[in-house]
Amino acid sequence: MVINLSFSPPSSSYSLLKLTNSKSPISEFSLKHKTHFSKSPFSSECYSISSSPLSFKNQFLSEKSRNPCGKRFDFRSGAISGFDFGNFESAQSVLEAAAVLTAIIIVHESGHFLAAYLQGIHVSKFAVGFGPIIAKFNANNVEYSVRAFPLGGFVGFPDNDPDSDIPVDDENLLKNRPVLDRVIVISAGVVANIIFAYVIIFIQVLSVGLPVKEAFPGVLVPEVKSFSAASRGGLLPGDVIIAVNGNEFPKVGPNAVSELVDVIKKNPKRNVLFKVARGKEDFDIGVTPDENFDGTGKIGVQLSLNLKLSKIIPKNLFEAFSYAGKEFWGLTYTVLDSLKQTFLNFSQTASKVSGPVAIIAVGAEVARSNIDGLYQFAAVLNLNLAVINLLPLPALDGGSLALVLIEAARGGRKLPRELEQTIMSSGIMLVILLGLFLIIRDTLNLDFVKDLL
Repeated sequence: MVINLSFSPPSSSYSLLKLTNSKSPISEFSLKHKTHFSKSPFSSECYSISSSPLSFKNQFLSEKSRNPCGKRFDFRSGAISGFDFGNFESAQSVLEAAAVLTAIIIVHESGHFLAAYLQGIHVSKFAVGFGPIIAKFNANNVEYSVRAFPLGGFVGFPDNDPDSDIPVDDENLLKNRPVLDRVIVISAGVVANIIFAYVIIFIQVLSVGLPVKEAFPGVLVPEVKSFSAASRGGLLPGDVIIAVNGNEFPKVGPNAVSELVDVIKKNPKRNVLFKVARGKEDFDIGVTPDENFDGTGKIGVQLSLNLKLSKIIPKNLFEAFSYAGKEFWGLTYTVLDSLKQTFLNFSQTASKVSGPVAIIAVGAEVARSNIDGLYQFAAVLNLNLAVINLLPLPALDGGSLALVLIEAARGGRKLPRELEQTIMSSGIMLVILLGLFLIIRDTLNLDFVKDLL
């Protein structure tokens, strides 16, 4: 399973946006992360989920926001500090994140399992994790197990199990079923995750409401570094810069931050005049940017859009379905767009790929912030899993689906079994090796591990 996740800790990925021309200094700001996971079938007759590569880039804010009217806004801001996923402050938040990932694995595999079971297809195993068995029980000729390596899970079929007493020509073996039946089983994991994502969003709308971003003119200063040019000039965290060198930011949108950053960069060692809103007062502050090694200016601040966070609560069930639907389609759009950007800029994003350890770390950070972020985290993971798993690549559900469709195009003639096994086995091996590498690397990047080394 490959997942491309976009969300915004600590304030989550707030999807509804209102625009206003009033001024209000606020301290909330948001970061955006792009995350990728990966999946693999256990064999040509197993459909599995394996949380491997994840990546996220957060030097800027990229928010595809949705409002109740459906209009889209794309905000990007610069000079946002990086997100450190190595700091686990709360065991509870780590467990919550792990529980979300485990639930997604179970839902995905349950989709495959139920699609087979309801069609009368023989199923032999249902596993969460890979490797040695930690705990198991048997029911209705199915072995349910929890395994040592939490890289995903799989549903096993007895089609080629030498220990199975089911005749090889049994019509209820998966391999002997018509193409349509097998397509349903292979696709059911994706369908289950799509449904689960919508259910999560709907529950969020009903239980805690849907977060709304209200955008105001100006650029927020969330943080000012000590002894920096900004600090010397008198800027404080929470200030809102509403004009620079006499030029106000009259419009709410993505350009305010980039325009301010450009002015700062172009004026090293030259006084820049900021008009600042602090509380109910507006006043001017002069700041002289320090010079970077590349000759550009810097003042030592974080900058973000000037946003105020609130929530909308549906008045009735119809509104709840409406809000959940718009949020669902908005997140789906974001997932697809993020995936497209990942493939178009793969040479730049490949080095930022991370594994399950980073996934749990990001989820723990979200869980520490608020419940909204955890809902968002779970919904986006599901949507990413659904979208990416349809790619026709070995070790993905889409790869298994492609083999079945090739068989249909060949008039029901299957590819040679040796070729099919080679294709799937190579994908599995690649995912396992990549997963182990990323787990080790991400673990070594955790702050408390670095302190021990």
